[in-house]
Amino acid sequence: MPARSNTTNASSSSSRQNIRRGKRKERYADDPEEQAGLLRREEFDEEFEIEDSAPGTPQSRFPANIVRNQKYNAFTFLPIVFYEQFKFFFNLYFLLVALSQFVPALKIGYIVTYIAPLAFVLFVTMGKEAYDDYKRNLRDREANSQKYLILDRPPDDSSALSRTEAYLYTRSVPSSSLRVGDLIHLEKNQRVPADLVLLRTSDSSGTCFIRTDQLDGETDWKLRVAVPECQKLEEAALTQLDAEIYADSPIKDIHTFIGTFTLNHPPSNGSSESAPSVSPLTVENVLWSNTVLAAGSAVGMVVYTGPETRAVMNTSHPETKIGLLDLEINKLAKILCAVTFALSIVLVALNGFRGLWYIYVFRFLILFSSIIPISLRVNLDMGKTVYAQQIMNDSEIPNTIVRTSTLPEELGRIEYLLSDKTGTLTQNEMEMKKLHMGTMSYGFDSMDEVAHQLEVAFGAGDHAHMRQASLSTGAQLATRGRRDMSSRVRDVVLSLALCHNVTPVNNDDGTVTYQASSPDEVAIVTWTQSIGLTLVFRDRTRIDLRTPSGSIISFDVLDIFPFTSESKRMGIVVRDRQTGEITFLQKGADVVMAKIVQRNDWLEEETANMAREGLRTLVMARKRLGAQLYKDFKARHHEASVRLEGRNEAMTAVVAEYLEHDLELLGLTGVEDKLQDEVKSTLELLRNAGIKIWMLTGDKIETARCIAISTKLVARNQYIHEIAKLKTSDQVRDQLEFLQSKLDCCLVIDGESLQLCLNLFKNEFIEIATKLSAVVACRCSPTQKADVARLIRKHTRKRVCCIGDGGNDVSMIQAADVGVGIVGKEGKQASLAADFSVTQFSFLTKLLLWHGRNSYRRSAKLAQFVIHRGLIISIMQAVFSAIFYFAPIALYQGWLMVGYATVYTMAPVFSLVLDRDVNEDLALLYPELYKELTKGRALSYKTFFQWLMISLYQGAAIMIMSLVLFENEFLHIVHVYMVISEVATFSFYVVSIAFLPEYFDLSFVVSLVFAWKLAVLVAISALPLYFVKLIHSRIAPAASSKLL
Repeated sequence: MPARSNTTNASSSSSRQNIRRGKRKERYADDPEEQAGLLRREEFDEEFEIEDSAPGTPQSRFPANIVRNQKYNAFTFLPIVFYEQFKFFFNLYFLLVALSQFVPALKIGYIVTYIAPLAFVLFVTMGKEAYDDYKRNLRDREANSQKYLILDRPPDDSSALSRTEAYLYTRSVPSSSLRVGDLIHLEKNQRVPADLVLLRTSDSSGTCFIRTDQLDGETDWKLRVAVPECQKLEEAALTQLDAEIYADSPIKDIHTFIGTFTLNHPPSNGSSESAPSVSPLTVENVLWSNTVLAAGSAVGMVVYTGPETRAVMNTSHPETKIGLLDLEINKLAKILCAVTFALSIVLVALNGFRGLWYIYVFRFLILFSSIIPISLRVNLDMGKTVYAQQIMNDSEIPNTIVRTSTLPEELGRIEYLLSDKTGTLTQNEMEMKKLHMGTMSYGFDSMDEVAHQLEVAFGAGDHAHMRQASLSTGAQLATRGRRDMSSRVRDVVLSLALCHNVTPVNNDDGTVTYQASSPDEVAIVTWTQSIGLTLVFRDRTRIDLRTPSGSIISFDVLDIFPFTSESKRMGIVVRDRQTGEITFLQKGADVVMAKIVQRNDWLEEETANMAREGLRTLVMARKRLGAQLYKDFKARHHEASVRLEGRNEAMTAVVAEYLEHDLELLGLTGVEDKLQDEVKSTLELLRNAGIKIWMLTGDKIETARCIAISTKLVARNQYIHEIAKLKTSDQVRDQLEFLQSKLDCCLVIDGESLQLCLNLFKNEFIEIATKLSAVVACRCSPTQKADVARLIRKHTRKRVCCIGDGGNDVSMIQAADVGVGIVGKEGKQASLAADFSVTQFSFLTKLLLWHGRNSYRRSAKLAQFVIHRGLIISIMQAVFSAIFYFAPIALYQGWLMVGYATVYTMAPVFSLVLDRDVNEDLALLYPELYKELTKGRALSYKTFFQWLMISLYQGAAIMIMSLVLFENEFLHIVHVYMVISEVATFSFYVVSIAFLPEYFDLSFVVSLVFAWKLAVLVAISALPLYFVKLIHSRIAPAASSKLL
């Protein structure tokens, strides 16, 4: 046996290598920093030669188990950061201007005055990126250095072998040193470091719970099952086991795993050797990396490491989102550059293209470079930071997180809101409200009657023979009728209490909670408990229930067929331990169960009725199985389960052939999903703000329609047009023609018809749909949700916001201009992938109508004012050069120009980030104010040229008057924060006079002559503009001014 023990890790590794050897050559290499740490491992592994490999055969490597989330390394840091900065036109423009100062013929003033601003911007950006990447590196190092216990074989001597069963040999190694084939021992609350096949757990049933919230965003615990052959052994015996594990090539799907466990020589007391046994491995036998062991301890074998783990393969790096305001400013910068170039040509032309005129053109370009100020990017980025802090510090929307600080202005321009339903508009808090059994229906208020019937049914078995024949015939019939109803109630309630994946978990405080992957199942099992049938124990092989009389009934679990989004149903085969009766129980969506159950005349109608009430429906059915039938099914199913190609299809076919037909229909359940707080008022406000709302859900049409009505997504008396089950292009065309003539309706469409519309008439459908006030798309897949978001963006070129709370909403959130994630019952995956994270849907009101509106208004005004500041000084430079023989000589020299762009003007300009035109209450009371901004009028070509004209007038007036009087600067917008900033800036200006005496005539500045000349200059440059603004406010007042 000692010679065979070394194949526990190695043979399992070799089997994977054999199937993928052609793909693996030279693909991965060990990290140099880990080389020293791996040296000892290599010496150790030399003892573990693979017996069936030819001597000297090189083994292809698997990737190192290293977490690496860093964005840069030492070689790529500078190139990537520089590219990200200089892909914006105005940064590239200033880089060229700064580089031109190294050419003697183009040098104007001090080189440092051109280099310093650009260097400051780059230094701040590089510092921020370096710090963020350093933090990522620390997190990576922490994850890579976490210690784990791996199981070793005992020393190769007889004394040790005699103690193998009693003593366990382990070593502690860092996570980065784990390799395929290692056996790892995990304890409670320990993170799983790589993808493992679960071999053994501390629970005798061979099960354990894991938390997967960091992988799929779901907060419910998941049940995992150990390999049965290994669960029977002690941990120390695992290192002596002669077995092989086959694992399929790594894929992204976390819900799929195909593998086999082959036990070559089962451990036995006898000397006779038995044939190898092969067992299938599924996703229930696997612990994915980054999940956490929730209870007990476990042993697993590493099958995928590093970049091959499901967690890493599902880690997407979405493209960096750039706000529309940044793109608009980039376009304006190009226009300003063209204006600058044209102005330079005009000045040189007016001088007759004398001398080295092409040199003079470039010198003028440099002199006018302040038109595109480098400080614009700095001001905008600092403004975004302020907006983000204001959002996160708002006490009325607590725990709101800004994950993408470059997009606050986008919140002020949203025109389409795409929302998930479950968990977003609803609370994802389920409560059993209705039970229908064909001839009898029980509502929430009549559940006491169900409990009574259940008590009668479970008590009837003990007193079945007490009644004598002396009873009258009528009494007998009445009693029989009651017993028939009681037995029907018993059947459906017992089936609901058995057909699920719920497990009772005992907490430290003695209470019991139910854990399951679906809140629907927890709601149903909680309901069965409330009426007297309580789930008290559950493992992989047994379910125990406590009856209303207090006795325990036990069932063996023979097979489980879990719920999937494709099958839309789950099934279980159980055996009553008391009677030995085998029963197949199944529950699922009505669309699939209607084809499986026996013919009936009430299911479709009652399902529609419950859906209209906003209830989530599940159909419950059963089928009794004979022992021989189940034996035949089990043999065929096992045969299909060990196939490596087409395994899932083969298993599904066997289940359909033997089990899924002619099921007895037991009942229909209706579960209510409560609405989120203030959903109705929020949707009404957003609709009044001009935002068109789409609801994209995976639920059925009836339920989605009901939620749309109850949430006020559909206005009162508004016509609702349903499109479902379209099959042909003619049907699609007819529906589109009808919608074109009725654009004031709400469209409700199912996923199948939606896909057909997108395939056949994509442009026509999206053009009509975007004009509708509300759209509800049902039975949507995550891919369809993302496709709809992209289509709306592409077709309308409007800003689209997507909001959701589950892992299935991530693709939609990332496809939107602005993604908002809700931290909800389904976990944090949507929140982590979003640009903004909130805890309630109602927080959207303030996020958009107040913070979004302010952010966009302020940034638009700030950007134009910074450009205005640069234009004034450039116009003054142009007038100065034109008067003095078109000479390319600087008007302001050296540090005065630097001071003008920074300390002299920055504070008053930056104070615009605190500007507001209305208070918060008015902004929320009149959502129509938001509609005005979505038209993009705060920053447009019209407003840009208005500022251009203002700058042209003021620059020319100041310069021309300065030739008679003196030069000065001017500021136009005034509010309280700007006044404070101007006072502070004036103080800086006064102080700078002492440090720059060569630029100032102090005796003149403090004279009375300076004062009256300054007053005349300000009056000429400001008063005409003030009167123009006053007249405009009377003729065409702003919408906000009408409220004040």
